[in-house]
Amino acid sequence: MARRFGRTSGSNNQDSSADKVKISWDMLKRVTRIYRFIRPYRYYFMIGLILLVVSSLIFMIFPGAAGEMANAANGNSRLPYSVGQYGLLFLIILVLQGTFSYFRTITFAIVSEKGMADVRKALYNKLITQPIQFYEERRIGEITSRITTDVEQLQGAFSITLAEFLRQLVILISGIAILGWLAPKLSLIMLLSFPVIVVLAMVFGRYIKKLSRKRQDKLADANIIVEETMQSFSAVKSFTNEWFESIRYARSVGDIVQISLSYARVRGIFFIFIITVLFGGIFFVLWQGALFVESGDMEVGDLFSFIIYTGLIGGAIASIGNLYTQLSGAMGATERILEILERDQEVTLAETLDNPVEIQGSIAFENVVFRYPTRADIEVLKDVSFEVPVGSKIALVGASGSGKSTIAKLVMRFYDALGGVVKIDGKPISSFDVTALRQNIAVVPQEVILFGGTILENILYGKHDATEEEVREAAVQANAWEFISSFPEGLQTIVGERGIKLSGGQRQRIAIARAILRNPSILLLDEATSSLDTESEKVVQDALNTLMEGRTSIIIAHRLSTIKDVDCIYVLQDGKIIEAGTHSELSLVEDGAYRNLARLQFENAV
Repeated sequence: MARRFGRTSGSNNQDSSADKVKISWDMLKRVTRIYRFIRPYRYYFMIGLILLVVSSLIFMIFPGAAGEMANAANGNSRLPYSVGQYGLLFLIILVLQGTFSYFRTITFAIVSEKGMADVRKALYNKLITQPIQFYEERRIGEITSRITTDVEQLQGAFSITLAEFLRQLVILISGIAILGWLAPKLSLIMLLSFPVIVVLAMVFGRYIKKLSRKRQDKLADANIIVEETMQSFSAVKSFTNEWFESIRYARSVGDIVQISLSYARVRGIFFIFIITVLFGGIFFVLWQGALFVESGDMEVGDLFSFIIYTGLIGGAIASIGNLYTQLSGAMGATERILEILERDQEVTLAETLDNPVEIQGSIAFENVVFRYPTRADIEVLKDVSFEVPVGSKIALVGASGSGKSTIAKLVMRFYDALGGVVKIDGKPISSFDVTALRQNIAVVPQEVILFGGTILENILYGKHDATEEEVREAAVQANAWEFISSFPEGLQTIVGERGIKLSGGQRQRIAIARAILRNPSILLLDEATSSLDTESEKVVQDALNTLMEGRTSIIIAHRLSTIKDVDCIYVLQDGKIIEAGTHSELSLVEDGAYRNLARLQFENAV
């Protein structure tokens, strides 16, 4: 039975593959652009690198000194030190190693913490200044992962992975050099045999990792089935599809079992390889070393050092492979971060504008044509023309998808018209600075979005430098002060996430107070009372009437009872204005669209 649901584990596959990229020279040149965030802390970075190299080289003295201590115990040491003096040498090495490692950790932490803090701020500033279209084309989870997961991955690369990679590289190079000097014949035997073993181990490792990822993907499929059925449990019950879901889940679990058994077989073969080939190679080298000791070509202490150095080199090779994978993941994260950082932004961040604009508020649409970028095949507005004089109130009515909200978005300049022109105060809207334009506009939406702070902070969102007295006056005009003052904390009352602690009518009045405080020239009301009960609607409508006084207002209306007194009503259908007039005029049009809407609503109300 085929899977028939839209949500699959494809996103998981994509994420897992996108985390790791193939490192190339062109990519390295590109990701070095992130270095500009490290440049202010480059001296810490350089000091950290020096400490890293020095501490790694000091650490490499330890195996050689241990071997010489064994030679000293046999009376064949190259150095004139006793066994007791070697103990003091080890103590000095450990103290130096610990000291250098501590300061190296601190310096790299300074670089990664401060550098990535700058990345986060730059990334957030770039995200917050993107146009609306950017957010319509992407999922919020995808965007937030850039500033969380990707930055954390990059921070881990700078603070741990890169340092560890370089440390293992120093150990590998210095270890091979020391072995070549200490025991050239035995080193040659090791270098001839070990690369072949390492390559085979890497091939096995990649295949095992591929099977492991495939198993995880199948497991994700099974988990999605569980999640879907639990979230849509009423639908499962309603359509009596328990049997269908049971079969679907059982088949998914069966796939997991098949892949897991293949995974187990390959791991078993890999263990055989490790035991026979890898350990066989190690024992062969040790056997050769024992023969050299027996023949007098090598000291016991040198063989002891050789074994330790060989173990360190083997560990370094294995670590470099894993660290390379982590670095490639960090490269992928860097690519995604740079993709956003290098985007153009819609507005410039500034506390105050250099040239603030005072808008009177007249609006004109002249033969406006528009399509959404994400739906380029659908013409949302078709040759729309109308005028709104300064201080007048108009309403836009029509079925969903007729273009009402699109007109409001064009006034806010969330988008630019593809044909025709939108004018403010007789000038094309494109001639205004976007920030200056929007500072003269306030919106009261149907679904009010409040932030999780206090009532005071939410009202101040309309004007950050307003006094508490101005906030109180705005709340009074918005018919909100009565319920605000009834709370024990008053304006300091916490509204909860998205204003959950307030009722719908209370949230609307907070939004109206916010708009009053902004004192805009142009007001956009997007079905501001459509989701309220009758009692709340009356209070909110009174507040809206206060807000609209003397301001150019565009009202997107669902309830026609709220727009009886506007100066002009425009009826939209399929992106065109098909009727225009006052409530009284349109109510007299035989078979008119507005008259039919009004009759339906008012009859239902009765």
